[in-house]
Amino acid sequence: MTQLALEQEAPTTAPSRPAGAGPLVVGLDLALSTTGVAGPGWTDNIRTGKLSGAERLHTIASTAATFYRSADLVVLEGAAFSRALQRGHDELAALRWLVRIDLWRRKIPFAVVPPDNRTIYATGKARWKGETPRQVKGRVRDAVAERYSVECAGTARYDEADAYILVTMGRDWLGYSLAEVPPTHARALAGVLWPDQPVPAAR
Repeated sequence: MTQLALEQEAPTTAPSRPAGAGPLVVGLDLALSTTGVAGPGWTDNIRTGKLSGAERLHTIASTAATFYRSADLVVLEGAAFSRALQRGHDELAALRWLVRIDLWRRKIPFAVVPPDNRTIYATGKARWKGETPRQVKGRVRDAVAERYSVECAGTARYDEADAYILVTMGRDWLGYSLAEVPPTHARALAGVLWPDQPVPAAR
């Protein structure tokens, strides 16, 4: 999908669910500079450019809502606690809660996936000996292309790939898997904070 530039008008309609396609699951890899967004068969991103502070948070949260407002389930990437001292941690935490509160208000079920679980579901391991975090992100992107035939390119490729794996995890949990994954990968589903409320479209 093309990059969503903030100077352009936000989408006027949310991604739709093709007939017989199962529940609409949207994945969000929330970040202050580039947020990855995905749904079954597509990826996109939200870039904030030079925005900062409240304006940046509002822009990300409100634009993300245009993607998930018709979703049956939203899957969010959780915090990386090993990076608790990272720059912007407080602002990023605020962004996560802005989105969660909006989902709660809209009564849209959501799940929170720890970053390691996302990587395990994609590659079978959380870490690969001798590889940098960027190289591991490349493995996630490659898994999205090879297993689901979705190509993530450009500067937001890793963010979009992460978001797509969140979608596949949500679909798998609902019983509408987009592709078969081995037990070494599927074990990652057990460590996710799945919603208690039912997902109507999955009944």
